Amino acid sequence: MKHAPFNVLVLCTGNSARSILAEALFNHLGGGRFTAYSAGSQPSGTVNPVALETLDKHGVPLPEARSKSWDEFAAPGAPEMDFIFTVCASAAGEACPIWPGHPTTAHWGIADPAHVEPLAARREAFETAYRQLARRIGAFVTLPLETLSAQEVAAAARRIHEEGEA
Repeated sequence: MKHAPFNVLVLCTGNSARSILAEALFNHLGGGRFTAYSAGSQPSGTVNPVALETLDKHGVPLPEARSKSWDEFAAPGAPEMDFIFTVCASAAGEACPIWPGHPTTAHWGIADPAHVEPLAARREAFETAYRQLARRIGAFVTLPLETLSAQEVAAAARRIHEEGEA
């Protein structure tokens, strides 16, 4: 496996909520070992304001948050990814582009907080998604990735997801 910084892409359908949270958390918790990006199969074009509010509340920066297509990361000249995580079931089930470099992939399903009503419940749903992602990403960024095989990384990512579900 290569050495840090590792490129991570977090995918969801709309790239407005969960994947935005995960992108910011990987960059924040990764301590310079990770460069994270997020994208969607059908990007909404806007970032959910409650996602930005949640990040701000926790002091997690994402200065250039934007909803974008995963096609940007499959195009020539795009950064080569080491790891790809899907955080919603619909993106996990879609036919993904062919990613250069054969990155390690894992699915970390998180319930969609974006359409929960009323607003107070939506804010709590974003908090729940934030906590779940922070726990999983916090565990992943501490792995000795430089010394693990792709299969070992994939197995560790599955364990982290399963423990996060418990």
